[in-house]
Amino acid sequence: MRLPCFATVHLARCARGCLIAALSGMCAQAVAQPAQALAVVVAPAPAPSPIGSLRWIGSFTLPTGTLFEGVAFGGISGLDRAPDGRYWALSDDRGGERGPPRFYALRLDVDQTGFHGVTIERMVALQGPDGQPLPVSAPSVDPEALRVAPNGHLYIASEGHWSRNASARHQPFVREFQTDGRWVRSFELPNTFDYVDNATTGARNNKVWESLAVTPSGVVFVATEEALIPDGPVATPANGSWLRVLKLDAVSGQPLAQHGYALPPIPLRRTSAEGAPVVSRGDNGLTDLLAVDETHFIAVERAYVPGQGVTVRLVLARIDPGTTDVSGFPSLMGAAFQPLSRELLLELPIPLQGLLLDNIEAIAWGPVLANGNRSLILVSDNNFSRLQTTQFLALEVLGR
Repeated sequence: MRLPCFATVHLARCARGCLIAALSGMCAQAVAQPAQALAVVVAPAPAPSPIGSLRWIGSFTLPTGTLFEGVAFGGISGLDRAPDGRYWALSDDRGGERGPPRFYALRLDVDQTGFHGVTIERMVALQGPDGQPLPVSAPSVDPEALRVAPNGHLYIASEGHWSRNASARHQPFVREFQTDGRWVRSFELPNTFDYVDNATTGARNNKVWESLAVTPSGVVFVATEEALIPDGPVATPANGSWLRVLKLDAVSGQPLAQHGYALPPIPLRRTSAEGAPVVSRGDNGLTDLLAVDETHFIAVERAYVPGQGVTVRLVLARIDPGTTDVSGFPSLMGAAFQPLSRELLLELPIPLQGLLLDNIEAIAWGPVLANGNRSLILVSDNNFSRLQTTQFLALEVLGR
């Protein structure tokens, strides 16, 4: 998703490792359910969390205006690590803007002591089912999420392109591509997620597939960034909203289930003396999902408030045995069901060594560190704005 250009939020300086203290005990903190919807939640004994806390490692920034092979590098909305240590990074350039719809091969230099560099190795243009590169002259896709498939190919999710002109309208998709950009196949998606009129039914413009996860067994999950129109309003400072997470069979390409995800109200750092929000505008969305195992996911919730900046939450989301399959629900608003459970892992901004927090849209596993712990990489979409940057962040994952 493209956010309006914004001034970034300055975070105060602190000593390395301060995240451990800041996060101690936070994993059990519940995040509020959407206020305008009713969910009946069955409460089985919670599964143990696979993540205890996170330690700050470092960051590395590429300025807007960085060119590779004469094309602007930026708009990074998807990131994943291949078994050979290479990273595949997806740009959300739609075509008709700065270059072809494309992805990149990167090398990231990260270890326990810091984030030392980013090397762009290759740029690859996406192709359509006809074997031709996707159009450069007009928007036809909005690539927003990427994962490496078990066979080494890439799964890519697109929000499509909404237009009142049906002939210029392109529906959201999830497709498999080879690493040279060639189309392999398209997943079958319910028409629930199609654009219809952008007013009374179907998907909202630019609010569809922003998240993509692949579990260790190869099951694929995609999630909407904000609510489908029938599922109720988008999040506001006063109310949250309901998103849908779609489970897909990687072998058949068919849908298996849908689950509700409770997106909380837009977090604000300022309220009136009476406790009321000081702004009525803003944006909150689910920008990525990363599978921890078959049922646990790290969700990235990114919010933007004009005049206040960006807030990023990392949330541990879980599919429980009682989580409802909402495939047959025409609307989630006011319905009774059990959504994914949620535990807050980390909320930014907090002191991060003077870091300027940007528009974080993607998360991936980083390298296994020398001490045996896993690492996480987050990356921002700079919207190709001179006021923003492409920002890479690294965190160490500590167990309980």
